[in-house]
Amino acid sequence: MSGHSKWATIKHKKAATDAKRGRTFTRLIREISIAARAGADPMNNPRLRTAIAAAKNENMPNENIERAVLRGSGQLPGEQLEEITFEGYGPGGVALLVQVVTSSRTRTVSEIRHAFSKNGGNMAEAGAVGWLFQRKGEIAVSKEQASEDKLMGIVLDAGAEDLIDDGSMWNIVTPPESFEAVRDALVKAGIKPDSADIGMVPKSYIKLTGQQAQTMLRLMEALEEHDDVQHVYANFDIDEKEIQAAVAD
Repeated sequence: MSGHSKWATIKHKKAATDAKRGRTFTRLIREISIAARAGADPMNNPRLRTAIAAAKNENMPNENIERAVLRGSGQLPGEQLEEITFEGYGPGGVALLVQVVTSSRTRTVSEIRHAFSKNGGNMAEAGAVGWLFQRKGEIAVSKEQASEDKLMGIVLDAGAEDLIDDGSMWNIVTPPESFEAVRDALVKAGIKPDSADIGMVPKSYIKLTGQQAQTMLRLMEALEEHDDVQHVYANFDIDEKEIQAAVAD
């Protein structure tokens, strides 16, 4: 599986143990607020259900979740937020999708463009790389929690497409419409996902090593550190050892 998947899970573990946890909460609150625009009742709003589940998985207090829902649905005052997706290229022709939520489009466009150019990448026109990705559910489970045989039975019966050995993790891929059923089946079996989200999964991957790999990871770091960035999706494949070394720096 992709080095990008490994990057996401390794970064997630690191974020749980350092000051970046605050940024994780901010992104989750923004996602809840944006999702709540389509309705404050999670039973009738799948995106809001997913956002709330992700927040609870990070042990976010219920009052924080409730305030985010109220702001997003207009029941409490809050800043005016806009969703934008940027497309671009990284080292070796790697394709990137950068999803942001911002209160200032002009400022964010300038800052994201700078992050690309400073770290070996460049922004592209809308539609340039989006076709290289498809919307899927992705659930990461640490191998300590379940064997392949046990996990395979649970997730395939619930509607998953694939179970992939991703080093220290199992990566479960689902159609968007089966995501909640698969996640709920895992929880019911006593298995807590390390991460679970619906996002953009690459259709193919570009292998990077050495200097190109390190430059790509610096670009990922620069984009993900930006306060307005919600998600970064990329189709690179980098060995786990190189990713671990970059995250440890």
